[in-house]
Amino acid sequence: MTPTPVAVGLIFGGASGEHAVSIRSAATVAAAVRHPDNAARYALRCFYIDPEGRWWGPDVAEAVLAQGTPARPEQLQAGAARAGISLASAGFRGFPAGALEVAVWLPVLHGPNGEDGTIQGLFTLMQVPYVGSGVLGSAVGMDKQAMKAAFAAAGLPQVPYVCVSASQVAKDPDGLIEQLEAQLGYPCFVKPANLGSSVGISKATDQASLRAGLRTAAALDPRLVVEQGVTARELECAVRGGGHQPLQASVLGEICFDADWYDYDTKYSEGKSHTVIPAVVPEPIAERARAMAIQACEAVGAMGLSRVDFFYSEPSPSHPSGQLWLNEINTLPGFTSQSMYPMLWAASGVPLPKLVGELLEGAREWHQATPLEGPLA
Repeated sequence: MTPTPVAVGLIFGGASGEHAVSIRSAATVAAAVRHPDNAARYALRCFYIDPEGRWWGPDVAEAVLAQGTPARPEQLQAGAARAGISLASAGFRGFPAGALEVAVWLPVLHGPNGEDGTIQGLFTLMQVPYVGSGVLGSAVGMDKQAMKAAFAAAGLPQVPYVCVSASQVAKDPDGLIEQLEAQLGYPCFVKPANLGSSVGISKATDQASLRAGLRTAAALDPRLVVEQGVTARELECAVRGGGHQPLQASVLGEICFDADWYDYDTKYSEGKSHTVIPAVVPEPIAERARAMAIQACEAVGAMGLSRVDFFYSEPSPSHPSGQLWLNEINTLPGFTSQSMYPMLWAASGVPLPKLVGELLEGAREWHQATPLEGPLA
């Protein structure tokens, strides 16, 4: 007897500045779930969250995946009409058809309202397993202030940084700039604490650009981080597993680009950056980075899938072995054609369909390890 396919709910889009990237990632993941290696095991149902935070069922979601761009107003109007509701009343208040039959959720949501613990909390309350980190790991991994505090507590090396609040920027910008100049100097990078994909990040080389960067970041997030700039190569490592499964680290990859720094446009525009996999670094550095990647996941409580980023400076007279700093962790990394996470695992011998299948099975096993109580058990 052929087993009944597991209903997988792929959810993407979201009320986030990374909405468009999420659509591109979701198209890649959907193809992996529907790959012949997985098609008999899983029945994919796609769900779309529009930029206003409204949930839409498979008819709208499949159209968005096919066109590769956010839903057009007329598509949402038609979707609401088919559901017998008004566009104004669409949204989370009523799950789209098929959502309550999902056995495993597969979130492909980047940025706020997707990888910050909010959607993970909803799935936890629904008592339905989902791929990726739980509420704690997602929230700590998303907020750069909390993430850096967790890394510091674990004794992991980081570049010098200062945590800043938007209220400081508003109340005493001159005093704040004086403090940052004394502690970090130039160049430095100003980052909103809770945005991904380099959104809102700027490089400051003098007082004017630092002031402008602080204002830009403070308009996007009440919590900011300012980091000292270093001359270094950018390395990345993919991690999977967790819970009762041991964490595993991939080979390293390197991001190479011609721009001054790896901003949003460089990250997601064809031809502006390229990857080198495996990264050409001394084996002791590669081994140390892989170990640090696992330590970083453990420090924030991440599981399932994560990408851990590093800065690496070449050997010098003062540092004969070079320097390796932990930059950040991404607990819901991208799956676009330019995304490192799936490419790193492919280079490590785990092709995309197998990787996505393992993530789905891992999610089910993790939740089955904690018996549910109540009517949904």
